[in-house]
Amino acid sequence: MTRLKKILVMALAVLPFVGATAQNENHGLNRADMDFSVNPGDDFYRYAGGGWMKANPLTPEYSSFGVFNELAEKNRDQLKALFDNLANESHAKGSNGQKVTDLYALAMDSVRLNNEGATPIMQDLADLQNFNRKQLTEFIAYQHMFLCEPFFGIGVDADLANSSINTMYMSAGSMSLPDRDYYLKTDAESKKIQQKYNDYLVKMFMLAGYKKKDAQRAAKTIYNIEYRFAEASMTRAEQRDISKLYNIRTIDQLQADYPAINWARYFELMGVKNISTVILEQPKVMAVANDMMLNLKDQEIKDYVAGMIITSAANYLSDEFGETAFDFYGRTLSGQQERKVRWKRAMAIPNGVLGEAVGQLYVEKYFAGDSKEKMVKLINNLRKALAERIAGLEWMSDQTKVNALVKLNSFTVKVGYPDKWKDYSKLTIDPSKSLYENMKAASLWSTKRNLEKYGKAVDREEWGMTPQTVNAYYNPLNNEIVFPAAILQAPFFDPKADDATNYGAIGVVIGHEMTHGFDDQGRTFDYQGNYTDWWTPEDAEKFTAAAEKLAAQFDAIDLGNGEHANGHLTLGENIADQGGLRIAYDAFMKTAQAQAGEMIDGFTPEQRFYLSYGRIWAENNTPEAAYMQTKSDPHSLGEYRVNATLRNIDTFFKAFDIKPGAKMWLDENDRTIIW
Repeated sequence: MTRLKKILVMALAVLPFVGATAQNENHGLNRADMDFSVNPGDDFYRYAGGGWMKANPLTPEYSSFGVFNELAEKNRDQLKALFDNLANESHAKGSNGQKVTDLYALAMDSVRLNNEGATPIMQDLADLQNFNRKQLTEFIAYQHMFLCEPFFGIGVDADLANSSINTMYMSAGSMSLPDRDYYLKTDAESKKIQQKYNDYLVKMFMLAGYKKKDAQRAAKTIYNIEYRFAEASMTRAEQRDISKLYNIRTIDQLQADYPAINWARYFELMGVKNISTVILEQPKVMAVANDMMLNLKDQEIKDYVAGMIITSAANYLSDEFGETAFDFYGRTLSGQQERKVRWKRAMAIPNGVLGEAVGQLYVEKYFAGDSKEKMVKLINNLRKALAERIAGLEWMSDQTKVNALVKLNSFTVKVGYPDKWKDYSKLTIDPSKSLYENMKAASLWSTKRNLEKYGKAVDREEWGMTPQTVNAYYNPLNNEIVFPAAILQAPFFDPKADDATNYGAIGVVIGHEMTHGFDDQGRTFDYQGNYTDWWTPEDAEKFTAAAEKLAAQFDAIDLGNGEHANGHLTLGENIADQGGLRIAYDAFMKTAQAQAGEMIDGFTPEQRFYLSYGRIWAENNTPEAAYMQTKSDPHSLGEYRVNATLRNIDTFFKAFDIKPGAKMWLDENDRTIIW
């Protein structure tokens, strides 16, 4: 996935690997999840989920743990059983079962990994010593085929201006810290992290056989290179302006502006034929990369690439490498105290490399097919509710409404799992080779598979998530909303629960993804997935004014220690949360439960709807993880996805009879309504 695609594909949440279905004996809301010592008008987030947070304190292997993670843990146990069963079966060589089983076994074999130590990467490091400046193009192309992308990287994806055809994207300046601010800030805590990053690099080089003096030199070189990239990079909020990332360059222009690389030769080596143009995402960063490729000393380039090889391989080598990487990225950056147990780490490797192969096995064993049919019905109800909301918008002209409704009616809906599974037949997993060598082979296979798409029609049947992922997403280039099988379970979707619970959870998830089609980024794509302006200038101005008002609300959130939430970085997700709530509520109000108005367990249908929403965002975080999410993630922290969003929803105030003076209260004139 290209860097731009990562920015554009709007997922419900950012989570690590998750697996199969869980069973839940409680259907609907559980009063134990709530905290009745809190007034719902003062802190609805804790009122709805405070009991769950108290019952699920952070354990040493987590820096952040929420309802999503709770479901993921239950899922992992079932997927482990699937993996264990596979290990006891015979598999034909080259079959998906063989590949999954052998890759998992390689990752589980701690004795072999520890005996190998740094040996698997030593040949790659030795080859660096033959670096010849005159062969820079060949050198860079070789690295790009495998596990690292020094200076710049390429990837094929749908053309924003013509989403039916795949084109070439180019980005530059990868950084190892979570965000440019980690390099650029000069406060005491930032300097502490910068020093620990340097210490981490030194230790990694020494584990790979470097003398301390050479390791220190290499670490300094890497930090200086990444610092220059950070200086030149746009902020994450600035990168939400797609027009700034869509910069068409011919190959001749690339050659004139960035002459360090022989571009015709580079693309020939990468196996890309007849290429005439690329989409350059950040020209300013590419200029810095070009300058460094021309002017860095040979030893500096060797050290830079060596660092990429060593650090990218850390989880495929001995425990010393893995523990060193965890000590920095886990303990220092996120506050996590313990690595996950080996089987969880090992399972994540085939799940990442062979995601749909694992997904196909998972679906066959765990996915309840009737959930798909019920989900499609819910989606249709939500689509009708959004259509009615668009038609009734007072601030939008009829001309833009028609275009919006055409886009809504053109949504492609994917539920459960792909109709066509990914083909892994050209990928070989060889258990006689090291885990690192197999991961290199997988990287080469993945790179070639991606680059082979250049100039070809976009395969709109492909999925961007595996079925075993507890998440959902909207892809504007396909104008599609996608709901993997793993999210179709409690507490998000429970066929045995009341409608209020389901509409407040999975209903809002559906509405959230639909609204992404009309958030500050999604609204710039038409019904075919093309980046184009289908708004009247007046309507675009009104939308922007309302969006800026919402961004300002989140900007004002004080996180302590002089930090504030970033309302522009999180704007798309915040718009989607707000829209998802309104749409799901409208659809829910047409159900028999809402019409009857009967109380269940002491709560009205409307209250149960909002309580269900509040519960799914309950989470506990370390301060480090909260800071990292605020700096690098387009999703707001769970607390603000609930409290800050609900302050704009009038039906929420009515449901809980919240009056002026309550902490959650926001005067009507200060609320913002977009969808």
